[in-house]
Amino acid sequence: MRAQAGMSTTRFPKLVLFDLDGTLLDSAPDMLATVNRMRAARGRGPMALQALRPHVSRGSRAMSAVAFPELGGEVPAELVREFLDTYAQELGRHSRLFDGVPALLEAIEAAGSRWGIVTNKPEYLARQVLPGLGWEDRCAVLVGGDTLAERKPHPLPLLHAAQALGVAVADCAYVGDDARDIQAARAAGMPALVALWGYRVPGEDPAAWGGDVLVQAPRDLLRWPLPLQVVP
Repeated sequence: MRAQAGMSTTRFPKLVLFDLDGTLLDSAPDMLATVNRMRAARGRGPMALQALRPHVSRGSRAMSAVAFPELGGEVPAELVREFLDTYAQELGRHSRLFDGVPALLEAIEAAGSRWGIVTNKPEYLARQVLPGLGWEDRCAVLVGGDTLAERKPHPLPLLHAAQALGVAVADCAYVGDDARDIQAARAAGMPALVALWGYRVPGEDPAAWGGDVLVQAPRDLLRWPLPLQVVP
């Protein structure tokens, strides 16, 4: 890892793209309420937040697998649909922005740059998050996991976001808390910043993901770690 957040900087890229859950938004409490409703409907007791939290960035199927370990990881489609339908009712009721995110987004805007979201969350759910945060007119582009034929770790969602705004890939960067985020950014040719404050399962080593910078907290990005070069 060649650089650490906190280097002297001059400006933000023209477009800063973020993952959503685990990067901008601490949505684990919403997810916990979702799986606990599903468990209660089956006569089971609630899960603890710390048991579910590491799996949030891996999506509805992974969280359902943790909530119902007897499935052995084989989660049927109807259970995923139940998760999504229940989550839609809990969305935004318990989640919050990570500390420092509001100031970071304001700084990006004040610098004349734009920011957007590329997430594997279904687009219709991701868009429902925006009004409660006052982001409808601030988020320049939003790409969900079902917006295109591919999702992260494929680079297409990141490339699509840049193209939609007419921004060259060289003028973008991506921030995410999962290995798939970093893989997607590297494949797209964008600097890849690892959000260490996000969700990780025990034993994961984010330094091994191949990102350009390890970032401890959103506020560290106020001193943007430029120049960045993508490792060949």
